[in-house]
Amino acid sequence: MDKAADKAADKAADGDPQRELADLRVRVAELERRGAVAREHHRLRSLFAALLILLAAVLTPLSAVGVWASDEIGDTDRYVATVAPLASDPDVQAAVANRVTDALMKRLDVKALLESVEPADRPRLAKALDLLSGPLTSGLSGFVHSTAERFVSSDAFATLWTQLNRSVHATVDKALTGSGGGAVKLTDDAVVIDLAPVIDRVKQALVDRGLTVAAKIPAVHTNFTVMTSKSIGKAKRGFRLLQILGFWLPLVALVLAAAGVLTAVRRRRALVAAALAVAAGAALLGLALWIFRALYLDVLPAEVSQPAAASVYDALVRSLRTTVRMVITLGVVVALAAWLTGDGRAASRVKAAWTGGIGAVRTAAGPGPGPIGGWVHRAKPWLNWTVVAVAAATLIAWDRPTGAVTLWIALGALLALALVEFLDDQEPHVSAVTPAT
Repeated sequence: MDKAADKAADKAADGDPQRELADLRVRVAELERRGAVAREHHRLRSLFAALLILLAAVLTPLSAVGVWASDEIGDTDRYVATVAPLASDPDVQAAVANRVTDALMKRLDVKALLESVEPADRPRLAKALDLLSGPLTSGLSGFVHSTAERFVSSDAFATLWTQLNRSVHATVDKALTGSGGGAVKLTDDAVVIDLAPVIDRVKQALVDRGLTVAAKIPAVHTNFTVMTSKSIGKAKRGFRLLQILGFWLPLVALVLAAAGVLTAVRRRRALVAAALAVAAGAALLGLALWIFRALYLDVLPAEVSQPAAASVYDALVRSLRTTVRMVITLGVVVALAAWLTGDGRAASRVKAAWTGGIGAVRTAAGPGPGPIGGWVHRAKPWLNWTVVAVAAATLIAWDRPTGAVTLWIALGALLALALVEFLDDQEPHVSAVTPAT
């Protein structure tokens, strides 16, 4: 038995072709199993990363609206700064003047003008007024309207408008979150401003211009509609929730996008996808604002001035549109930076053209940058990403960046990247090859 075992061992040691083939099959099967497991693992990672990036893209417009709700409604100074310019808007001035004129003319009795006439002359004047009531009423209406226009175009109206909006800021918050009261309130799914203080000033101006009967008009309350929609009452809970989550939603979106990139198998490609997805989410919000504006103005009641409503809408969402442009710009810049740092064919061609052009300028400029060139060459990837990070942080930290500000930040980042490339001295890192003799 021992001899047979020894022979079998020797045979195995010498290398049995069938045994080797069986072992090879086992190893191939194990490698295939591991490959299948790895592919399934990668597939799950990619799927999970895509879901995280998709959630970040979905939260992007909600985050922008949440920040807008928190800043514009939750901050008195920001709200006043937003609505104060409306006092000098021609459409808003015209709408306020018309509302004030209509309210006063409904309470201004033309017959009361007879009280200022001598009793002996009243019958004759009354008969004349009966015949000329139409033209006289029209002339009186024009007089009141011109007085109202004069007031709403004055600095006094701008001051009153600002004071009114500042004093009722807390009520605006209540109106948009479900309750009302005060000069600004939620009435029949409309946010309205009581123009009683403006009417009082116009009444005094009429008295000063000789229409003393205006002093007998009692207190008049009429509403100027800031915003109206059947969905205001339905959406107030969601608006309040977005206002509360205004700080956290952008942070959650950013964490989800970062988690998606870190989870992905191909992180550079995932970074490009995440940046473009976030930019697409912001672009959808911008498109929604544009579509909603048209729909909103189209369904306004007849008594609401469309030009004034458009001015108010544009003023209220101006910072939100700025945020949309900022997020789109930031997403495109990050995606472009991530793409250019890759090894793709198109990216390599762009980088070759970039480095070739700057290299030609460096060569034409004369001597190299010296010792700093070697350090820049070693730290070049980190320097480039630092430039991108600083530009992104500047854009985020800038208070309401305009299109010009965004353009200048992008140009500054581009110049900084060009400077890094210009200082990159590759010559000391190229080893000279001595030809064989």
